[in-house]
Amino acid sequence: MNIWLSGYRSYELGVFKDNDPKVTVIKQALRKELINLLDRGLEWVLTGLQLGVEQWGIEVCLELKSEYPQLKIGALVAFRNFGQQWQEVNQSKLVQLKSQVDFFGEVSKNPYRSPQQLRNYQNFMLSHCHGALLVYDPEFEGKSKYDYQVLKEREDLNLSLIDMDQLQNEAELYQEKVQRENDY
Repeated sequence: MNIWLSGYRSYELGVFKDNDPKVTVIKQALRKELINLLDRGLEWVLTGLQLGVEQWGIEVCLELKSEYPQLKIGALVAFRNFGQQWQEVNQSKLVQLKSQVDFFGEVSKNPYRSPQQLRNYQNFMLSHCHGALLVYDPEFEGKSKYDYQVLKEREDLNLSLIDMDQLQNEAELYQEKVQRENDY
């Protein structure tokens, strides 16, 4: 089983540093969903390298590989030179993650030229996955709404969402854990 993992960009969630508690909560939610999928036969997680959920998802998958050695990570980008306009620290993280995944590819070998490259990327992901895991809530739109809309229409793909209610529950669990640790 292969899944497409995507979701909010970091700026859509107001996250500008990796040590933001929101990142911990999102990773905790991703970990639970991925373990559930791994227990049901997940082999490949395919994702992009966008700042936010996609990169955090890769980090979670890399952590899970010690417990689930069968897990493979494929990182794909829509076009050549993806991320070249980013700040240096973000470009360094991009290079690091590309070196850690099991497969890296570019859907288009050309630099960005048109939105068609983004549609081609979306079609590639749809044709290579059995399902998708999105950190996304339709009531709080972001760039992932385009992926959500097309995934919702595909009856042949299993769509799993981590929505704001789930993230709120994870945040409460995280807060309880922090409180217990502080009490000791």
